[in-house]
Amino acid sequence: MSKKFLILLSVLLLAFAACKKQQPAETAENQTAVANESVSDNTTPTDNTSAKTTTVEQQAVVVPEVNPLITVNVLEKEKDTAYTTGEKAQFMAGDHMKQFGITCTACHGESGLLDDAESMVNAYCVSCHGDLAQVSNEYTKDLEIDPHKSHLGTINCTACHGGHEPSSMYCNNCHSFDNQISFAGNKPLPKKLDIASFTNAKSDIVEETDVLVIGAGGSGFISALTAQEKGANVILVEKMPITGGNSQLAAGGMNAAGTTYQKAAGIQDDAETMFQDTMKGGKNLSNPDLVHVLANNSADSMAWLTSIGAKLSAVNFGGGATNKRFHAPEGGAAVGSYLVNVYKDNAVKSKLDVRVNSPAVKLLVSDNGSVYGAVIDGKHKGMYEIHAKAVILTSGGFSANADRVVSYKPDYKGMTTSNQPGATGDGLDLAKEANAAFVDMEQIQIHPSIAVGSSTLITEAVRGVGAIMINHEGNRFFDELSTRDKVSAAILAQKGQTAYLILDDNIRKDLKQIEGYFHLNLAKSAETLDELAKIINVPAENLKATVEEYNKAVDSKQDKYGKKADTLEKKLTKGPYVAIEIAPGIHYTMGGVKINTNAQVIDNNGKVIPNFYAAGEVTGGVHGGNRLGGNSISETVTFGRIAGAQAAAQALAGK
Repeated sequence: MSKKFLILLSVLLLAFAACKKQQPAETAENQTAVANESVSDNTTPTDNTSAKTTTVEQQAVVVPEVNPLITVNVLEKEKDTAYTTGEKAQFMAGDHMKQFGITCTACHGESGLLDDAESMVNAYCVSCHGDLAQVSNEYTKDLEIDPHKSHLGTINCTACHGGHEPSSMYCNNCHSFDNQISFAGNKPLPKKLDIASFTNAKSDIVEETDVLVIGAGGSGFISALTAQEKGANVILVEKMPITGGNSQLAAGGMNAAGTTYQKAAGIQDDAETMFQDTMKGGKNLSNPDLVHVLANNSADSMAWLTSIGAKLSAVNFGGGATNKRFHAPEGGAAVGSYLVNVYKDNAVKSKLDVRVNSPAVKLLVSDNGSVYGAVIDGKHKGMYEIHAKAVILTSGGFSANADRVVSYKPDYKGMTTSNQPGATGDGLDLAKEANAAFVDMEQIQIHPSIAVGSSTLITEAVRGVGAIMINHEGNRFFDELSTRDKVSAAILAQKGQTAYLILDDNIRKDLKQIEGYFHLNLAKSAETLDELAKIINVPAENLKATVEEYNKAVDSKQDKYGKKADTLEKKLTKGPYVAIEIAPGIHYTMGGVKINTNAQVIDNNGKVIPNFYAAGEVTGGVHGGNRLGGNSISETVTFGRIAGAQAAAQALAGK
């Protein structure tokens, strides 16, 4: 596979050369560049893949607007030998200079301005190679794992490819794909930020805005879009090279009660029942005022999503829910990537100022305790300050920070996590600078279904649409749709501390995500239960007896493990049958900064911190001792909208 990829990469580079030879300055008009050079001897095809003449449709360069205040001019490096012949020239940019004779302006434009988001560089990448969909279609669509087509949607080329630094597949921060990438090496991410080391950070470079949002996950995008919608000028900063946060990885659905989708399906549900389910699921540790806000606003939040182009019309059961209120995209696509890509599309349309590679390292707090901005430590620019009339913290939780997790839960040492690498809790340290109070910090959720040998979450929706769970003896042992903490504990009590999800072909066809698990080699299948038992090494007679017993439970609507009658919907009768091995892993941190129902951050004296708001996983109080699946997405939408609207109202009040 790697040889095939390198062949395709060679063709891509040749196309690049032809493209750049015909490319004028930033006002280039559409034209076609034809690369018909021969593939070099060291990449001669040996797998019947022949070199071909490749036509690359060059696009007009859409020059992004960058604020000169927060850029550096790379043309100052044109005569720096480190970049022309030295260590910085050993990577992609230097190779392009040698092979194709290009200069700095070919990638940085005539102005030479480089911002932390690397906007100009990425614009030129797209103008020459095409966007990710075009690159995938032309070069990598036939690879087992296509690096240009994923749940991450549209991301910067420079998230993986380095010009003057090594390149590295961003996917492999969570996966272990063996695809080859040119100029491969260690490309470190800004994972853990030592906020305490920035105590004295400051800058004479100051930018002003109405609302500053820190963290570009689901809550961040929604807060920013809402504040912008209300008329505020907004800047959204993100420390990682890509946006989306943990919301990007959410697999299941969104809980909402009394929605038009439920009514259309004849499902009776209401906010009070959702409130009661959430309180019970959270072991009655949740702040009931916040839970009422979550439940009472959930249908309106769903309507808002529909209004911006996100339709979650498939409704199923989620763990701990009395009724079907687990909303997902039709066809069973992962809810997180679907929603985040809608948010990103809306951000582009509204020209929202989104800055990746831009960690906030210090909150700016006045003598009276009010928050008025943050110090940003940009990847290229370095330190600068953003002064804002209101600041919203949406930086997420800390499940990817093993040391912090273990400090609260020593028993979780060595456990894997389903989280993206940026979920390290830096925002909690920022909030501490403003004397923010914290709640429920020791409440950390483990999810029952992380695919064994990976960090990939197997969505709760697999169990929601009918999969059963067995141990290594081939027997069921618990209610598959109980709360996450109880299911996780039940799995850890089994031999080997893992379990298998078992489903048939009918269930497989009901949920699109299951095909993705096969694509990642996480699922196994066989035509019969006997064959499947042999593959996963469980007693065949036990497995067949378990399935037979479960099918009878579906008929009788009575299950000895307590599964509710209305969740006993689908028998397992049609091969091929599927098995996915799962184990619990660190998934969500219920604790965080204390907020009120207006998403205002509360200090250690019980008072509102002026100008300071928070939403999403960085906050505590909504989920108590255990989060129900589907409530996280619901929280990001409801409290993100509240934070954005409140912050905008405050910022605009003085205008």
